[in-house]
Amino acid sequence: MASTTGKERISLKGKTVLITGGSRGIGKAIALRLAREGANIAIAAKTTEPHPKLEGTIYTAAKEIEALGVKVLPLACDIRFEDQIERAVEEVVNQFDGIDILVNNASAISLTPTEATEPKRFDLMQGIQVRGTFFMSRACIPHLKKSTNAHILNLSPPLNLNPKWLGQHLAYTLSKYGMSMIVVGLAEELKDQHIAANALWPQTTIATAAVQNLLGGDMVMQMSRKPEIVADAAYYILSSPSAECTGNYFIDEQVLQEQGITDLRKYSVVPGGKLMKDIFLD
Repeated sequence: MASTTGKERISLKGKTVLITGGSRGIGKAIALRLAREGANIAIAAKTTEPHPKLEGTIYTAAKEIEALGVKVLPLACDIRFEDQIERAVEEVVNQFDGIDILVNNASAISLTPTEATEPKRFDLMQGIQVRGTFFMSRACIPHLKKSTNAHILNLSPPLNLNPKWLGQHLAYTLSKYGMSMIVVGLAEELKDQHIAANALWPQTTIATAAVQNLLGGDMVMQMSRKPEIVADAAYYILSSPSAECTGNYFIDEQVLQEQGITDLRKYSVVPGGKLMKDIFLD
């Protein structure tokens, strides 16, 4: 993993950030963190109406972000469909006159073995993680080329070929590794354009709806960190010079430690409590 230490911080004030899946959890935390740095935020997500099991919509998230004094654009967008992607990107460019940063955060999760994975669920994960990330990146590249410090950041893990991770939940692993392979490809393809492409993944489970509903409920939530740790790490990556920081698989706590932030207790749901390592990390 390349270091973000010693690199000058590029101001995000007035920059335009497009975040997929930003209505809750890690996506919203990143949106709030970058808004505190003065960035204008566009949220592209499906949730426009309150969900009984999921907190927040694109509109409630937009209100929180707007309260920080920046411009916000909530966009109803299902990134499985390229017409919705194209329309969302066009709206962002019309509203903010460009795009400087794309955060591919949207994901669907089903930690099922092969026999228990229905085609509809498989297609959902591939459609969002791989197809959606690819075509959202594709739509943003012409605008990122015009930015002075363009970044693409995928919320995806290091490519870990330990058979354990493919054997436990093959369909989900394929989809997340697809996002990570996109990072390698775009970093190489766009390096001459000085458009950075990186991946970011948490060292521990993060207290989100996915953990609460799918990964073990309250017990795992108590062994998790808050989304803010990922958001702070994202800030340090996205404020690095794009020509010098690309093609990396970053881990959140390593990024912070490189910045001299070694006391991470404030990020824990239970400060000082036992933490659970996130999946895909040996």
